[in-house]
Amino acid sequence: MIFCEKCGNLMIAEKKKGKMKYICRKCGHTSRGKKVVSTSISEKVEEKEEKIPVISEKDVLEEFPKTKIICPKCENNEAYWFMQQTRSGDEPPTRFYCCSKCEHKWREY
Repeated sequence: MIFCEKCGNLMIAEKKKGKMKYICRKCGHTSRGKKVVSTSISEKVEEKEEKIPVISEKDVLEEFPKTKIICPKCENNEAYWFMQQTRSGDEPPTRFYCCSKCEHKWREY
């Protein structure tokens, strides 16, 4: 890496008037008498045919714990639950419920 003698900014290798020179993009200063080494960055991206599994909401719900609570819609006494921080860190988390029978969702603050 070459830095500008005037402003200290990084100098970039560019072709000017058929010759390679280091040029400062900030102040426009060009280098004299320095051998210019040009570098390039390349990336090869290979596409993989990856199958994405389709998971139903019912399969996901069965991974959560169950608790005994009455559903406000169908009055079933069992629901899946999970907790999530929905407000600032000094507030308690929100508990979400999903009825195991009718899949009605509600929350408790």
